[in-house]
Amino acid sequence: MKRCHADPGFRSLACLPPQPDSPSRHVTATILLACLGVFVSYLPVVGVSVALPVIQQALDASTTGLQWITDAFILPTAALLLTCGVIGDLFGRKRMYLIGLALSCVGCLVALTAHGVVQVCVGQALTGVGTAALLPATLGLISHVCPDHRKRAGAIALWTAALGLGLTLGPLFNGLIVEHASWRWIFLPTLAIGVLTVLVGAFVLVDSRSDRERHLDLPGQLLAIVAITGIVYGVIEGGGAPGWGSAQVVTAFVVAALALPAFVVVELRSRCPMLDMRLFRSTAFSGAAFVMALTLFAQVGLVFSLSEYFGLVHHASTWDIGVRLIALNGFTVVLGPVVGRLMHRFPPGLVLVTGLLVGGIGALLVNLFDATTGTGEAVLVIAVLGLGIALAVAPVTTIAMNSLPRRLGSTAGAANSALRQIGSALGPAIFGVILTNRTLDTLPAHVAASGLSPADQGQVIGTVNGVGIQAGAFLHLNSGEATGQALAAYGASFTDALHTCALVGGVGMLVAAVVALVTIGVRARAPHTEPVAATPTAAGATAVGETG
Repeated sequence: MKRCHADPGFRSLACLPPQPDSPSRHVTATILLACLGVFVSYLPVVGVSVALPVIQQALDASTTGLQWITDAFILPTAALLLTCGVIGDLFGRKRMYLIGLALSCVGCLVALTAHGVVQVCVGQALTGVGTAALLPATLGLISHVCPDHRKRAGAIALWTAALGLGLTLGPLFNGLIVEHASWRWIFLPTLAIGVLTVLVGAFVLVDSRSDRERHLDLPGQLLAIVAITGIVYGVIEGGGAPGWGSAQVVTAFVVAALALPAFVVVELRSRCPMLDMRLFRSTAFSGAAFVMALTLFAQVGLVFSLSEYFGLVHHASTWDIGVRLIALNGFTVVLGPVVGRLMHRFPPGLVLVTGLLVGGIGALLVNLFDATTGTGEAVLVIAVLGLGIALAVAPVTTIAMNSLPRRLGSTAGAANSALRQIGSALGPAIFGVILTNRTLDTLPAHVAASGLSPADQGQVIGTVNGVGIQAGAFLHLNSGEATGQALAAYGASFTDALHTCALVGGVGMLVAAVVALVTIGVRARAPHTEPVAATPTAAGATAVGETG
């Protein structure tokens, strides 16, 4: 006899044969491999960011080029997540998991052999496509083997910790590599771990598919790619040489503005939409999705900004940058199990709002930094920011997944991850623009007060205008004293720009806290259960819904 899910809120019926309870060993192996997959996905994200100063010098890349190295990874991840979630539902999440790992390995191999910025971007893009396949597959696998919402919350906390571990170890691996070898080898850890994970996953994982009919949504996918690419391209290029009023930037924003509502219309009319707009009937899911996007926007943007600050103002090595940033993502790893237990004792919404408030305060404390801030003070402030993020990321993911029926776990995971990646893509794009524009705006005043001669002042301003914010690595004047004065003026200008980034990030996280308070609340909320309902079947019998 088949069991049928009836869900009036989503007006769909899905029937599936009874499923035996998964053996605990299989459940544990699936969760561990899902965590390893997301670890491989996020290992290069911040790791590449902290190596950008070295890549810039080796490949003579512009600031815009460096931003594209970061966004070349994030853009395809954000644009393809939803489609990859549907493909995983159709053809199997194990298959998408293995394909995602394979694409990540190929992308790392392309970037490892690169001789120019374009090839690095191509490699990053391939890795991003692999991540787009991995993220919904890993969450779908976890949702399938963990039908109980409490076990699922614990598994998602471990998943989040693995994500944070990738973000934490990436800079350290890359710092160690750059200290002793060519920058190219920063892609080797992801390649090696990815190959081993593919081999293990091929033999250990058991496949699963969606229990409802799905189809590819090509019009929706194309419109999503156009909208996301248009927004990010416009932001990056608008802050660069072309300027906000240039034809290509205006065109990009106009195209994105037309594609976005068209995407919504297409999805509402589609019989099998890529992004089911009915998901957003759940206030908790909508709030969690918005909070996740805003939180990742602030987190990734601040990682990008702080990496540049430590490298260009403090002239720290890649290893030192990784050590200073370890607290930002490290708490997500260390506190992952603790946060899971907190969500058992307290409402996830309360843990989430607390984390957002702490993270917002930590981001605002970055305004205390100046060009001579010591490592101890910097790490302490970054630790406050990292603590807030650790308290926020696991609850918001759990709330999003538990706010919908279990059978929509893969779809909800893909939608949540897509919005997460959109926030991640806009973070370095917008914060990079702020760093560039704010540094250039404040530089003349700091140079004028530096004591440099008019000729040296003109040379400093000309160098920064020509090279961009990466000019901090090239400011060398006729004397050591003049060079020191120039670097001090440049450092003060860059720090002013960092303060603006910290203000944007901090206010963003505080706004996210307000949104979470309104849409999710801080009281205990029961996970979504599919109501028990008698529903006529095609044979005239009655099917009984089960809890999800």
